[in-house]
Amino acid sequence: MRHLAALVPFALLAGLALPAYAGTISIDGRGEVAAAPDMAMISSGVTTQGATAREALDANTAAMTDLIATLKEFGIEARDIQTSGFSVNPNYVYSDARDANGYSLPPKINGYQVSNSVTVAVRDLETLGEILDKSVTVGANTINGVTFSVADPADLYNEARKAAFADARAKAELYAGAAGGALEEIISISETKGFNEPQPYPMYARSEMADAAKVPVEGGELSFAINVSVQWELAAPANKRSNTPL
Repeated sequence: MRHLAALVPFALLAGLALPAYAGTISIDGRGEVAAAPDMAMISSGVTTQGATAREALDANTAAMTDLIATLKEFGIEARDIQTSGFSVNPNYVYSDARDANGYSLPPKINGYQVSNSVTVAVRDLETLGEILDKSVTVGANTINGVTFSVADPADLYNEARKAAFADARAKAELYAGAAGGALEEIISISETKGFNEPQPYPMYARSEMADAAKVPVEGGELSFAINVSVQWELAAPANKRSNTPL
């Protein structure tokens, strides 16, 4: 409506009342969509001990080779298995003994520890419990956590965007109506994403788990949210609009 004067001959505007603008109105809206996960990320690994670093590394390499082979037997592709940590550290033994000057003696090395971990994407959640069980069976003695996600959340976020804008507009129309005015053109739209998921939980391997049944896991639901901020031009109440001919 602000550009009406540029489109209509001046003569036709004589006596025409144009709305007065009271300013702007900015409103936040939120849209949230829930969905079941379709994949999971596992962080698992092997920690081994040995009298020497070589001995600990050889034992670790054998166990990790078995673990990776087991994962591939479940159809997990190489692209979904990524080394996420590797370390070789000495084990120290501390003593309360002191030297002739009363100083504590330095610790002694008593063997070595090697840790190797991988992050694995499981795209078939039906196999997740069995994968966890078999991983422990072949030597994975630490499973640091399991997190769930949706592989492609684009459509979910788009639905959340629609809901967020509808929420913002409904509130803006409420305020504008209460003030006796009306919403006009949109000035700006901005958004922020929100994502709520079940927190990863640690699973520590125990020897008796090797003969256990498939590990029970529940994916629950994930929440995909969009927060939007929209600013409109706000037309003044009818009784405050100018009726002065141009």
